[in-house]
Amino acid sequence: MKKRHGAFAVLTGIAAVAFTTGAIADEILVGNLVDFTGRTAVVGKVFGQSKADAAKYLNETEGGIAGNIIEMDTVDYSYEVPRAIATYKKWKQGDAVAIQGWGTGDTEALVGFVAKDKIPYYSASYSAHLTDPQAKGPETKKPAPYNFFAAPSYSDGARALIQWAEADWKEKGGEGAPKYVHMGDNHPYPNAPKKAGEEYAKELGFEVLPAIQYSLKPGDFKAQCLSLKESGANYAFLANTAGSNISLLKACDTVGVDVQFMANIWGYDENVMKAAGKAADGVVWVMGAAAWGADVPGMETVKAISKAGDPDATYRPVHYMRGVCSYYLMKEAMEWAAENGGITGENIRDGMYQKKDWVPVGLEGVCPPATWTAEDHRGYTNVFVYKGQVKDAAAADADIAQLMADGTIGMTQVYEADIPRKPEWLGW
Repeated sequence: MKKRHGAFAVLTGIAAVAFTTGAIADEILVGNLVDFTGRTAVVGKVFGQSKADAAKYLNETEGGIAGNIIEMDTVDYSYEVPRAIATYKKWKQGDAVAIQGWGTGDTEALVGFVAKDKIPYYSASYSAHLTDPQAKGPETKKPAPYNFFAAPSYSDGARALIQWAEADWKEKGGEGAPKYVHMGDNHPYPNAPKKAGEEYAKELGFEVLPAIQYSLKPGDFKAQCLSLKESGANYAFLANTAGSNISLLKACDTVGVDVQFMANIWGYDENVMKAAGKAADGVVWVMGAAAWGADVPGMETVKAISKAGDPDATYRPVHYMRGVCSYYLMKEAMEWAAENGGITGENIRDGMYQKKDWVPVGLEGVCPPATWTAEDHRGYTNVFVYKGQVKDAAAADADIAQLMADGTIGMTQVYEADIPRKPEWLGW
């Protein structure tokens, strides 16, 4: 930690917020790796901004965390792994005590670094490869003792969607084995749950079809949609993020694909419903926190954080709430560390093990209960499956808050899965 007198700046990468004090203040560096301009920017902007807003709000209203102002250094790495590694090295030299990260490729590339350097890494990658701190799982290649994330793993999300699909097939009176297909780019992020999903689908009696590849970058996906149509698939798991899924859903609608789409946690949201219109109707996907405006006590805190970041914002997509949860979990682990030997990486990590069914104070009803242990970093095993509703196409400049309010787009919970903590599923 660095001690500074007088005026100092809290960096967010978007804005610098000045605080002035006559007393000595501790300033703690936390890295915030974001994708605002790369292939996953459609969702990256929402999530990255939420953490910067949370840091600003806590610095302004509570004097930071445990009496320490947070220097939140937000860096846009455009979803390029080499830039993420270079940024990490800069933060390490600056004595960062924790990092709020982003993608799967870069997070997995940094696992060994953060373990060696003992820097807790709160990623927006929910790869199950990051959940095995001691490398006990049969599929684990490398232990990840300093990696945490605030959501179900991609693999557990896929398992929940496949459970829903099995129930849906039976409810519809489907005959024979339903056909399942994984769709996504050949990239660490969409590949992370591929094996787990396909193996679980086989276990539940699905016929698993050859995967169909489409780019994380939005493009013309008519060829992939024609392949999907010809395959006869009943359920297609979309493993890419929202930006490319908008293109895919539109293309598949154009060529008349009749399939139930299921999307991972980053693959669908209000922006997809707005941009893809009726082509996005009926998609089911994984939700990891309450939606904006939910009638829960913690939504008042979220709205205050949003106002601190942008007083004019009237709506925040679903990913914003998960970003706030990620930041507040780190906050409370830091508070525990401050009372138990100081805010060091090791103590912050140990702070993550102190509570069971943990919901950050002030975010009741927003963040689902979570539990981490030194042996198992699968924090969330309850998975909530939602279905999107799109009644009409929306204008490009339409306001999402209004679209939600008038029912043009909407979302409804349709399933809840409690994924067992099977030892053989740890790490994949």
